[in-house]
Amino acid sequence: MNNNITKPILYGILASTILLGVYFTILTLVSDWSFTQDQFARYWYFVVGLAMGFGIQIALYQHIKSLVHGGQGMGKVVGVSGTTSTAAMISCCVHYLVNLIPVLGVTGLVTFVAQYQVELFWVGLTFNIFGIGYMASRIIGFKKHL
Repeated sequence: MNNNITKPILYGILASTILLGVYFTILTLVSDWSFTQDQFARYWYFVVGLAMGFGIQIALYQHIKSLVHGGQGMGKVVGVSGTTSTAAMISCCVHYLVNLIPVLGVTGLVTFVAQYQVELFWVGLTFNIFGIGYMASRIIGFKKHL
């Protein structure tokens, strides 16, 4: 494989790994390791899907950057989608924050997030799909002009 493909793939794998690390770290800090394992076992397909989608977007972004030397605003798409992916993954445990910070008055928000965590996973996956589609269309459009 040449460097034009290898570097984006490595960035994508690294991004997915970091996102999974954030997921496991936050869940473990909010609750404990056994809870984190339980949540991952229950929602692994969402969590892995979100992390992979984010990694694919990072890889595509790096590929575009190498093609166009700047990405032409793609960083915003990656940023929004990555934030959504992280938020969706974290939502599966955020309702346990009620035990830690009830004084701050976030009980309503935390309850809402806990009640709709699966829907938030789907929102995150949807953002990933649109982000990947957008960047893929930009790559195709750029290659047509070469």
